Amino acid sequence: MVFTVLTIPCEARSQEPADSLLVEVTRLTAVVDSLSREVARLTQAGEEEEAQDTLAQLRAAAAAAGDPPPDTLEVQEFVGRQRLLQALNPEISVNADIFGQVNKDDVDGDNFFAREFEMAIISNLDPLSRAGIFLSRHGRGGEISPFGDESEEEHSDSFSVEEGYVEWVGLAGGFSLKFGKFFQQFGQLNRWHAHALPFQTRSLPHLAFIGEESLAQTGASIHWLVPFGGEAGVYEATLEVTRSENEALFGESDRAAVLGHLNAFWNLSASTDFDLGLSWVSGSYENPMIFFNRNLYGAEMAFTWRPPGQSRYRGFTLRGGAMVLDGLVPQVPTGGGSPLPVSENQALGFWGSAEVRLSQSWLIGARADRTENPEEPEVTALLISPTLTWWQSEYVRLRLEYDLLSPSFASSREGRLLFQVTFAMGPHKHETY
Repeated sequence: MVFTVLTIPCEARSQEPADSLLVEVTRLTAVVDSLSREVARLTQAGEEEEAQDTLAQLRAAAAAAGDPPPDTLEVQEFVGRQRLLQALNPEISVNADIFGQVNKDDVDGDNFFAREFEMAIISNLDPLSRAGIFLSRHGRGGEISPFGDESEEEHSDSFSVEEGYVEWVGLAGGFSLKFGKFFQQFGQLNRWHAHALPFQTRSLPHLAFIGEESLAQTGASIHWLVPFGGEAGVYEATLEVTRSENEALFGESDRAAVLGHLNAFWNLSASTDFDLGLSWVSGSYENPMIFFNRNLYGAEMAFTWRPPGQSRYRGFTLRGGAMVLDGLVPQVPTGGGSPLPVSENQALGFWGSAEVRLSQSWLIGARADRTENPEEPEVTALLISPTLTWWQSEYVRLRLEYDLLSPSFASSREGRLLFQVTFAMGPHKHETY
């Protein structure tokens, strides 16, 4: 009896297919040895016909062994566990806010100006932390001065750090921690960058009590997503301790300031949401002549309607809020001398806005603000602003806005027409608010 040695061609692509092929070859070798012994036994016993049948089975098994199972020859791509160099690069975006204006009360003012250029650099550092740096250059033009006390200080022509922080997310118990310079969690819109606002400036109370820019200081922030509520709602709390850097609120003080924020979110139906937040920030106002404690309180709400399946074409958002400033800046008497005692009065401010989405591209909106002067609470300012917005895409937005500012409806008013173009380059991912 002559047996043919079977050769099974196979090019192992990885260690796992090679091991599987070795096991298969070992199994087939045992089968061949068993059949060979059976053929030899039948031949010696004179049962030639049965031996020929067994030999045919042996040859069929050998032919089948010549084509190894497909899964043993499957080409498997090697995947390394190391990160690619490109994955180490942060996401970089650039945003621009450019204006044109017509103001009959300021014929000598600039008609065109670039209010802001911003570069955002964001990166996930590892599964537990991420970092963000926002560099911005602010230009003069288009400011709203509620009481005609516009600062004479020129904006820098160079880029400065607007935000720069590292954040640890997904910590035990629903906590997250942020450290660095950041937009603080005072209300809902304070963390929004200027180009993302639904109107070209922040609310009138914000401008009067905090200033033109967002409340942004350096320190630490701890955020807690409360682990209960479920379908009833989502609740969160934030505590921040920072160095006093906001001149409007704290003057020249560099002492510690404390901020607390509580927020609740309810999904009322498949199309409607309601958001309510309470905020408080406390610190000390200081300059070479005076020193006193100061508190700012805020409450904000947002109601949103977006029908499922049509949220890109229909929608309505209503926002509103109030601010109370406790601890007013005392006035220095005419002719010099010591300042008057700190006033026990409070300065109040209210604001409200609404925006309606008419189609995928067109939105109309309006806002109405009122605030008291923190230096003279008996003096008030009113602002009414209708808007018409065209969203060309997520990366290009054009807005027409008319701002009507006056101490009261019965007194003189200042009006101007603004045309705003905002565009973004890069991933342009939004913060989680």
